[in-house]
Amino acid sequence: MQTVDVELAGREYPVWIGPGLLSDSARWRARIRGRHVLVVSNTTVAPLYLKALEKGLEGLKHATWLLDDGETHKTFANVGKVLDALAALGATRDACVIALGGGVVGDLAGFAAACWMRGIDFIQVPTTLLSMVDSSVGGKTGVNLPAGKNLVGAFHQPRAVVADIDVLRTLPQREYLAGVAEIVKGAAIGDEPFFAWLEANADALAAREPAVLIEAIARKCRYKAGVVARDETEQGERALLNLGHTFGHALETAGNYSEILHGEGVAIGMVLAARLSARLGMASDADTDRLLALLTRLGLPTEPSRAHEASRILDLMRLDKKNTAGTLRLILWRGVGRAEIVPGVADEDVLGTLAAG
Repeated sequence: MQTVDVELAGREYPVWIGPGLLSDSARWRARIRGRHVLVVSNTTVAPLYLKALEKGLEGLKHATWLLDDGETHKTFANVGKVLDALAALGATRDACVIALGGGVVGDLAGFAAACWMRGIDFIQVPTTLLSMVDSSVGGKTGVNLPAGKNLVGAFHQPRAVVADIDVLRTLPQREYLAGVAEIVKGAAIGDEPFFAWLEANADALAAREPAVLIEAIARKCRYKAGVVARDETEQGERALLNLGHTFGHALETAGNYSEILHGEGVAIGMVLAARLSARLGMASDADTDRLLALLTRLGLPTEPSRAHEASRILDLMRLDKKNTAGTLRLILWRGVGRAEIVPGVADEDVLGTLAAG
């Protein structure tokens, strides 16, 4: 097992990464301060892992609320249902929400926890690789709107993150690889040696070899934890973690959150950001080729669907939270490991990149 500490002023919390952690209730139950616990999960994950989690809740007053599986269910309406479940439980200010599931469950449960009595504890128990390396760490919570992804939310840090790699055995390969895309993203942003390590260990990572998997998760979480500690509410450096997200979120929204997975959108978005960087003279085509080669070797998509017009994607990109004063503010790079925030990107350059394919 490895532990990554997210160190915030007075609100430090651990990210535990390893096998057997779900059943190691003595470890994570110590992070529960009150007697009321609401477990939020979904209809796919709960039949697999809810009983194991509930064994660690004996003696507490607890209940479960289940969400249907999929990004389309990360809505305000379902946040309201979680709040109703907390009310029915009689949850007090020291209650705890446990998010047992992937990024959708974690985002929605965390947002509900942030809202109930203006903020109660929650624990992340991510069950997808994507949520282990990204959404469960850092305190971003929220829901989607028809206009765009994650446009409403709150920064609300968990009490702990329990990343049990044993649960990944039941994760479909497509979902698993979507998480690998987020690992690649972390290296592409600011850790070229990690990127080289991924190139050397790509086959083992794709095959889910435990030692390689734990190391990859820990390195990605450690990098993100450092960024979050320096910029918790994304006033500067933390925006770099969104490399590929502006393109990716627009592609997800254009497909009504059902055509591609988030990690697939990130993979495609990273390639588009790299191509745009080359178009602007910030980086060489060789850097794009290196990224493209790694993503392809890992079995990830790298090209956007031609079913969506470039102008439609651009319109959706304008709603991205990083934009200011009506101008595009994108995360681009000067090569592997050297991402930066670039304001005022011209529409024609984005359209040209989308059209080039």
